[in-house]
Amino acid sequence: MNTSIDAAIEVLVVEDEPRLAAVLRDYLHAAGYRSDWVADGNQVMAAFHARRPALVLLDIMLPGRDGVELCRAIRAESDVPVIMVTARVEEIDRLLGLEVGADDYVCKPFSPKEVVARVGTVLRRYRHGQTEPRQAGLVIDETGNRAFLHGRVLDLTAVEFRLLRTLLGSPGRVWSREQLLNHLYSDHRVVTDRTVDSHVRNLRRRLREAGMQGDGVRSIYGVGYSFELPSREPDPRS
Repeated sequence: MNTSIDAAIEVLVVEDEPRLAAVLRDYLHAAGYRSDWVADGNQVMAAFHARRPALVLLDIMLPGRDGVELCRAIRAESDVPVIMVTARVEEIDRLLGLEVGADDYVCKPFSPKEVVARVGTVLRRYRHGQTEPRQAGLVIDETGNRAFLHGRVLDLTAVEFRLLRTLLGSPGRVWSREQLLNHLYSDHRVVTDRTVDSHVRNLRRRLREAGMQGDGVRSIYGVGYSFELPSREPDPRS
């Protein structure tokens, strides 16, 4: 057994096929993880609240609530990493786009060793702060230049995306307008610092329309802006 892994790290395996779940748990235990198993989608959130796992390995096709709905529910209240498991090829594009807030995916049939390797990779990224910034249900997809709130894509311009990414990357930090401009335009175009004010107004509006509680972006009089984490109230439309 790999004793280098913290024995307190628990993975919640959500899988309705008992044999497959048993194999996954055996491999996870051999790698030094603890695990719990849930087969019914209707029981997942109760297990999640009771066990507080470090990662959720979540099958899409489940009795009761399906994995996509459950991933959105988890993401609405927690930043815990989620790896989706799917046997449906048509789901891959959606999962790659992180539209449900997943951190990674694996496709059936798979090697249990590969799944354990993915678990380790995602946990290392998460622990070392190398995942996409995610705060209060907000997710930044760097590769796709998209942002999501509670699993729903935000309709942002390229400049608004860069503004949100910059602010969200350092919650509580106060940015001057000049500093923000340096992050917003890669071509060093000449614009006034008040241009930032317009982008902030538009970003606030889009966040409110998507269901964020409060503005998120706080004005600091005479200085600039900072991102304040809103309360973690679930999206009423979830």
